Amino acid sequence: QVQLVESGGGLVQAGGSLRLSCVASTRSFASYAMGWFRQAPGKERDFVAACSWSGVTTYYADSVKGRFTISRDNAKNTVYLQMSDMKPEDTAVYYCAATGRPASTFQTYSGPGTTWGQGTQVIVSS
Repeated sequence: QVQLVESGGGLVQAGGSLRLSCVASTRSFASYAMGWFRQAPGKERDFVAACSWSGVTTYYADSVKGRFTISRDNAKNTVYLQMSDMKPEDTAVYYCAATGRPASTFQTYSGPGTTWGQGTQVIVSS
């Protein structure tokens, strides 16, 4: 069973950048597809980005394409979310997720079979 711990959240001004990290405690990190989701107050948790086990194939929500970049370092058991040109609507709790399914499935499914981190708060001020 994999455990995930996010870090890197905080307060940033609109137009600024922030990098989130998620460290996985597992010996088989490279076998997991990894993703990032976010949940704003009063809203459902939404897909943000995902990457394959190799990190070569990536997927993004339309709202973050061109601004956010997901990457992973399998040697460090870590997945990153680099966020640039941030907007107030990016304010949310960001969650790291891991699954044994293909990374593409994160775009439409995040139910049983998905492991979640505890989340990290990101606030973008205008």
